[in-house]
Amino acid sequence: MAIEDNPESRTRYGEELRAKREAAGFTQEELSQRAVMSRTHIAHIEAGRRRPDVADARRLDGVLGTGGFFERFLPTLDGRRVAEHFAEALEFEGQATVIRVYGPKLVPGILQTEAYAREVLSSGHPPRSDEERDELLSTRLQRARVLDKFSSPVVWALLDEDVLRRPVGGPAVMCEQLRHIATLGECRRIRLHVLPFEVGTHALLEGVVSLMWFEELPPIAYVEALNTGRVWELPSVVRECQVAFDHALGDALSHRKSLALIKSVAEDYEHEAQ
Repeated sequence: MAIEDNPESRTRYGEELRAKREAAGFTQEELSQRAVMSRTHIAHIEAGRRRPDVADARRLDGVLGTGGFFERFLPTLDGRRVAEHFAEALEFEGQATVIRVYGPKLVPGILQTEAYAREVLSSGHPPRSDEERDELLSTRLQRARVLDKFSSPVVWALLDEDVLRRPVGGPAVMCEQLRHIATLGECRRIRLHVLPFEVGTHALLEGVVSLMWFEELPPIAYVEALNTGRVWELPSVVRECQVAFDHALGDALSHRKSLALIKSVAEDYEHEAQ
């Protein structure tokens, strides 16, 4: 996959940098000294004329205390590193303080292991080259870094039991993936709930839904189907999605019982792999 720069995202990146720099009370010169970057380079980034690299983003996050925001924003600068319909949602995801995500068939992206994600991205139509797959994989793994900090964002994962039982990549890959999720749940990094098969129909059966809350923005909902997705900001639609999520959550197993089920299924996969 050729990497195409996204001028609109560069402009948004620059606007965010300028706003957070000014909020911190720094001039461009002061920020350049603290971040060990040239003032001209910072000026070009703020104007949307130059693309920062990972090292730039990490230095800016460190000085401005933005918790990885500028590093997580980087994938949006590459217009083809994520599906077009997900680019806007990715930007929101990097700013969210609370994320509630429902996975009906697959493990949600921010929870995926490298092996699981590689298998998912190797499927689909039209087929992707290894280069295209690896570009998407890099972005997906970078998304997972929102979980590096203990407290923010607060993540609730609601998984259909089908996610646990679908052997993506085979038993060894699934064992690793489920144990990764269980570890996140046991260390209280995520709140985890499984919708068991016995529930039958439920309020979220028809699609993928992510809900996000922010410090200074109203909440949004992201709804996805095959090769399409949409960010909803209309309050009435967001409320409908929130209510549907809450109804499905009411049918799900508790966090403790969900962890027990996931670990049990992981053990089954381990025995199968052996």
